[in-house]
Amino acid sequence: MNDRKTVYKWFWIWDFEKEERWLNQMAMEGWVLEQVGFCRYTFVPCQPGEYILRLEMHEHDEGYLRFMEETGAEYVGRMVQWIYFRRPSEYGPFDIFSDLDSRIAHLSRIGTVLFALGMMNLTIGIVNSTNASHMGWINLLCATLLMYALGRIHGKKEALERERQLHE
Repeated sequence: MNDRKTVYKWFWIWDFEKEERWLNQMAMEGWVLEQVGFCRYTFVPCQPGEYILRLEMHEHDEGYLRFMEETGAEYVGRMVQWIYFRRPSEYGPFDIFSDLDSRIAHLSRIGTVLFALGMMNLTIGIVNSTNASHMGWINLLCATLLMYALGRIHGKKEALERERQLHE
C-alpha cells in the first residue's frame, strides 16, 4: 500500500469552504492532509473519518497555535496566511468559528488582505502603464481578479450579517 498521496489542485480564495469540504472528503476516504504547499496537498492514510480538517486565514501567532493544540487540534501547515489544522473526530465537532461574529471577522480579515493586494496591484499597474512599460496590464489583471475575490468575500460577509440580524 502506498503510504503517501500528492494531489495538485487549485482553489480560488473565495472557495476556501470548498477546499475545506474537499479536505474533509479526502479524510472520509481514508486520506488525511499531512503537508500543504502552493496548489499541492500531501496526504497519508488514516481510518476513514478519523480526522476533521479546518483552515483559516490567520497571521503567524505562536500563542494561537498553542491554543489550538490545547483544543486537540494539530497544526498541519501554512500556505501564506492560511493555516491548516486537523483534529481526531473522536474529540467531537471541530469548528474554529464558534458563532456568526467570528465568521464575519474571518471574512473581514480576508477582505482586508484582498483589498490591500488589489490596491497595490492597481497602483503598480497604473504606474507601469504610464511609464511606457508594457507589463502594467499584468498588475491591472491581478487587481481585477483580486477585486472580484473581494466582492465574493463581501457577499458572503453580507449574507452572514443579514443572518445575524434575523437572530437578534
